[in-house]
Amino acid sequence: MKKMLKGNEAAAEAALRAGMQFYTGYPITPQTEVMEYLSWRMPELGRSFVQASSEVEAINMIFGAAATGTRCLTSSCGPGMSLKQEGISYICFNELPCVLLNVQRWGCGLGSMSSAQTDYLRETRGGGNGDYRVIVLAPNSVQETVDLMYGAFDLAEKYRIPVLLLSEGSLGQMVEPCDLPPFKEGPKEFDWAYTGKYRHCRAIDFDLMPMYDVVNSSAYMREKHARITAAEQRWESYELEDAEYVLCAFGLTSRVVKETVKLLRAKGERVGMIRPISLWPFPVDAFRQVPECAKGYICIEGNDCGQMIEDVALAAKVTRNLPVYLRATGQFTATTKQIMETCEQVRAGKAKEVF
Repeated sequence: MKKMLKGNEAAAEAALRAGMQFYTGYPITPQTEVMEYLSWRMPELGRSFVQASSEVEAINMIFGAAATGTRCLTSSCGPGMSLKQEGISYICFNELPCVLLNVQRWGCGLGSMSSAQTDYLRETRGGGNGDYRVIVLAPNSVQETVDLMYGAFDLAEKYRIPVLLLSEGSLGQMVEPCDLPPFKEGPKEFDWAYTGKYRHCRAIDFDLMPMYDVVNSSAYMREKHARITAAEQRWESYELEDAEYVLCAFGLTSRVVKETVKLLRAKGERVGMIRPISLWPFPVDAFRQVPECAKGYICIEGNDCGQMIEDVALAAKVTRNLPVYLRATGQFTATTKQIMETCEQVRAGKAKEVF
């Protein structure tokens, strides 16, 4: 039976049902409900909840928990995730699995409380120092938040890599019906984990940690990223078969875009949509489905300058080198009227190509 849940609380409950045993974080709008929910729910289940004294402390607790093979989660929004970047870099260097949740808000510095899509580039490019990536998944509904969170821990452990859910302020606050999955347990033990069961201190076996191999680490990481890219691209395609223009959007914006496509189709206009669900790896394979009649891509994004458009342009370059246009709506989710206006400008030749 479906339950009515707020997006942030749904994410928290899904993590619990996926076997998450340890959570730590620091309060910050608009993700604080994740912490509030887990602060009573985890003790109820006999699990460990810690309110850290800062985001830096939280991510380093996650580093330690992940090293023991514990399923763990931390959450924040843009400013808090900025403070976590050094810890995330260390976690990636040591190839440890964990799950991260970013409920985005708009703006630089502390920004504002508005919901937005401003952290795309940081999250998909690694964010911290060094060459690494984290798997980034972008839900567009409360149900998809549940589904992606529920599978994120398995995905992290499969590749020994952090998995980040890129939510949005409005998605975290909205209430929708969703089905909750059953409780499951994670793996009991990993051969790489530090369990504390030995009387002596386990020394790091550098031969088992390719990242410490100066000669071969580059090839190892390229192969690992290539393997993830080949296997984990996720997307939704809609009305692509005869589309002359393909609208590209992720997260909440994609819901408005899809409805706009329906309205434009009813008027006889041949438009379609690609919604990336995995932002890294970016679903380049989706763009191979675009028909020969297509004339261009139109990115609709909830930020100031456009961020996903860079990946759309790269995907266009390696598939069909079509022009790419942008409508960025700042700290507000795009409206149907704005999207229709942009499509009309593109068709009339009045919109300037970005790429």
